[in-house]
Amino acid sequence: MQMRYEYGEGVNMLAIRNGLDKLKTYDVEEGVWPVKLDANEMPEGYTGQLPAIVAGILTQVPLNRYPQIAARDLRQTLACELKLDIEEILVGNGSSELLRAICYVFGGAGRRILFPTPSFSMYGVYTNLADSEPVPFPLSDGFALSPEKLIASAKASKVSLIILCNPNNPTGTIMPQADIEYIAANAECPVVVDEAYYEFYGQSSQNLLAKYPNLIITRTFSKAYGLAAARVGYLMTNRTLAGIINKVLLPYQINALSLAVASAVFSRREEVMPAIREIIAERSRLTSLLAGVGDISVFPSEANFLLIKTVKSLELAKQLDKKGIGVRDFSKNPGLDNCIRITVGTREENDEVAEAISSFFRRG
Repeated sequence: MQMRYEYGEGVNMLAIRNGLDKLKTYDVEEGVWPVKLDANEMPEGYTGQLPAIVAGILTQVPLNRYPQIAARDLRQTLACELKLDIEEILVGNGSSELLRAICYVFGGAGRRILFPTPSFSMYGVYTNLADSEPVPFPLSDGFALSPEKLIASAKASKVSLIILCNPNNPTGTIMPQADIEYIAANAECPVVVDEAYYEFYGQSSQNLLAKYPNLIITRTFSKAYGLAAARVGYLMTNRTLAGIINKVLLPYQINALSLAVASAVFSRREEVMPAIREIIAERSRLTSLLAGVGDISVFPSEANFLLIKTVKSLELAKQLDKKGIGVRDFSKNPGLDNCIRITVGTREENDEVAEAISSFFRRG
């Protein structure tokens, strides 16, 4: 059945696909805050020689030519570092495009895709876009995941794909590698591990790729590498799955400027490492600053953000907004009652948000 929509005084019959009227978009309020701690971005740009190097490379990009159709140079750079074959790596417009492509390949009408909840909200959107049925798997009160229960749920629902997020967004919690291996070993379908925040955690499931042919890993340059504006991500798996997933990616889908920047930054990643280590140190310090403030609970995090919980979450988020501090209010999201996510920023930004929160509770 087609959906009927009215526009102005006339009526148009549009053959819009069923279900799109119920599809939730990725709706994030874009505020302009002096202290922006809402989107898990790296808080500062590059220092040292890297900015000049990147600028010089961009001037050499021939804008009248299409980019490499298969992003071969970047994939080769990644393959050398990751000790994989180039055919085992795909590159996309952020890991988001690759996750969506995976859902297209393994989803479809009558198929089900399982993912934890609460987790990255777009998993459900990609599932619906692929005409698939979402199977949300609830995490425990402490955001832990039972691999045995997840596998039981996956088999009972006969899912065609499992998506995991490690570390998990927006909770910051992690799954032990033994649990991920248990899932990969016992799943009757492909298993995706979204490692968008891997660099802040330091542990990966990459060593399991050779052992489990159903395993896929996605990563991004948007977080630790500070290239959120460039929109570049990559995927690791065996060449058979990579070849199948590549069929649903558009040709020339990544612009040449983004490819050039990502290649330059990854080739000089040792210059990025100090900033990542600083975020990890600040994550620990911010946790200590917030511990014991008011009724706040701070959840353990291995990402570049902290999830806090307080019964005054709505009032706190509004107060921070008034002070020019942007955070992500998850208090109305299922499984995240009274929760706020705070990106780890610079030392000065972390001091400012910690003082603002402390001041809020001191005033009662």
